[in-house]
Amino acid sequence: MSQIEPDSILQRHLTPDPGEPVLAEFRADRAIYWKGHVIMAVVLGTLAGLTLVYLGNPYPVMGPVGAALAIAGRGAFLASEALSDVWALTDRRLLGPSARSIPLAQITIARPFLGSVQIVTRGGDKHLIKYLANPETVADRIRSAAGITP
Repeated sequence: MSQIEPDSILQRHLTPDPGEPVLAEFRADRAIYWKGHVIMAVVLGTLAGLTLVYLGNPYPVMGPVGAALAIAGRGAFLASEALSDVWALTDRRLLGPSARSIPLAQITIARPFLGSVQIVTRGGDKHLIKYLANPETVADRIRSAAGITP
């Protein structure tokens, strides 16, 4: 299977400062990642098949087959990158992939969003912690650390 190598110029993950305890780590779940891709393949395959039927194509089954192959290829290609993302919650900030550092005092919203957790800051920046097995629990944990009421 192919693997995407991160750009060497970008720092992939930040480490906590000395004396900054990690309260929790949030990692992508492989089963949730593939479940999302299966749902995407079914929905897009259905749309592709219906479009081919509408257009009078004599082989409408090729729409779902093509969509399933395309989504499976996409999923296999991006899995190594998507499943390696780790978010760390410390007593001061939320550390994410691509050297993201979000101070807890800046977080205004942490909510479950389509199987992920959306983080919104006071400045309006939005971050998505994707492919979580239990996004409600993760959102609650971040809100609790940031002192936000639901």
